[in-house]
Amino acid sequence: MPDWFGAYDNLLASIFPLVLLIYLMTKKRSLPSYKVLPLAAVLLFIIKVLWFRSPLIELNATVIDGLLTALKPILIVWGAIFLFKAMEHSGSMATLRTWLNCITANRVAQVMIVGWAFSFLIEGASGFGTPVAIATPILVGLGFEPVATVVVCLVFNSVPVTFGAVGMPTWFGLGELGLGWPQLVRIGFFSALINAVAALVIPLVGLLFIVPKRQIKANLGFIYLSVLACVLPYVIVSAWSCEFPSIVGGLVGTILSVFFAHKGIGLAKENIDVGEMHTECVSPRQLLKASFPLWGTVLILFATRVDYFGLKALLNADTPACKISLGKIGILSISAALSVTLKNILGTSTSWNHKFLYIPSIIPFFVVGFASFRLLRTSKADIAAAWNESLHRMRHPVIALLGTLVFAKLFMFGGESSCTMIIGRALADAAGRHWYWFASLLGALGSFFAGSNTVSNLTFAPIQDSIGRMLCLNMTVVLALQSVGGALGKMVCIHDIVAGCSVIGITGLEGRILKRTVIPMLLYAIIAAMCVPLLLTIL
Repeated sequence: MPDWFGAYDNLLASIFPLVLLIYLMTKKRSLPSYKVLPLAAVLLFIIKVLWFRSPLIELNATVIDGLLTALKPILIVWGAIFLFKAMEHSGSMATLRTWLNCITANRVAQVMIVGWAFSFLIEGASGFGTPVAIATPILVGLGFEPVATVVVCLVFNSVPVTFGAVGMPTWFGLGELGLGWPQLVRIGFFSALINAVAALVIPLVGLLFIVPKRQIKANLGFIYLSVLACVLPYVIVSAWSCEFPSIVGGLVGTILSVFFAHKGIGLAKENIDVGEMHTECVSPRQLLKASFPLWGTVLILFATRVDYFGLKALLNADTPACKISLGKIGILSISAALSVTLKNILGTSTSWNHKFLYIPSIIPFFVVGFASFRLLRTSKADIAAAWNESLHRMRHPVIALLGTLVFAKLFMFGGESSCTMIIGRALADAAGRHWYWFASLLGALGSFFAGSNTVSNLTFAPIQDSIGRMLCLNMTVVLALQSVGGALGKMVCIHDIVAGCSVIGITGLEGRILKRTVIPMLLYAIIAAMCVPLLLTIL
């Protein structure tokens, strides 16, 4: 390698494709994600070969793993688009729009109910970027500007992420460190405290992107009632559980937010026209049928994510029902629950797995979508239109998501010499004893690429652990900051941005959205660092 780069050669080589990616997506005449992301992945592959001298066979296996792993977000996005189109063509969306306007015509209240409280519940039950994919089209259907809607949904979908997908980022992502349940609960509780403090500020910042400042000030009482309705039970439950804080917080918050809005509690009086609100009220029976796509989705997610019902274990069963040798490509196995695994890709230790019935795509999105057509007696022409429109919407997102996951896999390839590890160590060396101020940003880096707080914790928690022990820092606080960082990083997560744009059919604006969400993300990281003295005092 050239020696004129000095001690920073590998660091510069690691950062360059990342900097280029961000530049091309955020420059004045930005390129769309479906062009930039594949280009960045190809560039990173070349750097891995020529600069890092990575084994070609292992790199190729990683690329295959990335392409196959992209199937997860692709199916989730497609399923969310199909469900949205089913709601449009069945008349469900129009009825829900009428009902929500009947509850309250206040725009701030509508954003808080759908984008904050309801998304909080969806994140707790499912994760996988599902809240953004569901809340965005509902708000757009209510008349909100599309780009601003994607931004606010990304910003709002941060606080509950620490305990998303029934707490998987905490009990699984951090559990791989060999921590006991009491330690995990303790870390989760401190993560919840940090997130709760951030929740006093972040929703206000998110609202600035979608409604005028004067409306925020006029409805501040309702905003904080909605925030606290989610956050207080969230913190209380986190004191004894890593699985249910976001589910309980979202459920309580959604019910109370609707109640507060209906009664006008905390809302600006001049924004409520009672006469207008009740002229087109929807009957309870109409509402029950029209809202089936939403409550049906939530019920199925809840039933398949909680161990008590037994469906979670059933859908995750991976005992092979059959095995097929694909020669040099690898060994393919399929379980009775359609858990598909490809092991020893190209003869390496790389493997891939996809649980078709557990990952939220076929179940619940497609199942609920088709059931909605039948329940609401939709014509065959409308069903065909919904199907064709959802397929059409997937053209560019498929390319973008393939590029995203290949880039992410290559970025994390190489163990201790991977780009993520090199950047992480450089940050630690630069920060020293001030690492508390930067720990959450390392967690955010993982979510930015992998699109998952769980993967961020799996990847960076060992680094955080070693940094914390080396600098004699409090490990509970360091790991709590890592978990919080993985949550706030979801604001700038590339494939969540692509997903949000895809569901409502906008392309080429991902860079503009990224530039807007990075500001609240950095503010969140600052708030997290400012909480450290309080946490250390408590400990």
